[in-house]
Amino acid sequence: MLLILLVGVGGFVGAVMRYAVTNWVQYTLHTSTLPYGTLTVNVIGCLVIGLLGGLSESRNLLTAETRALLLIGVLGGFTTYSTFGYETVQLLRDGESLTAFSNIGLQVCLGLVAVWIGYSVSQGGT
Repeated sequence: MLLILLVGVGGFVGAVMRYAVTNWVQYTLHTSTLPYGTLTVNVIGCLVIGLLGGLSESRNLLTAETRALLLIGVLGGFTTYSTFGYETVQLLRDGESLTAFSNIGLQVCLGLVAVWIGYSVSQGGT
């Protein structure tokens, strides 16, 4: 039960951070062409999950509770792209290149198709 609460609290913090950072970046750059705010949180999230995941593995730095709070909760709320990046790198490190590249293709393609389908359904199929 404690782990679930930690993930929930972390998710709240991460989602609020994502909202704040995304809006700040978009406002600062005064642009609406490319979603730089989303790009920023995705890259930051990937950097931080790589750093924390690596430290946790190499130095046994994080407890299970801290991992749940930070990696799953905060970073999961900040961006799920960080988890995708971390899992893909893990597959590559484990020598699972075909699985890693399949994961990349499936995540990107199916994600875009799902967004398109959801949007189409919301617009009555137009």
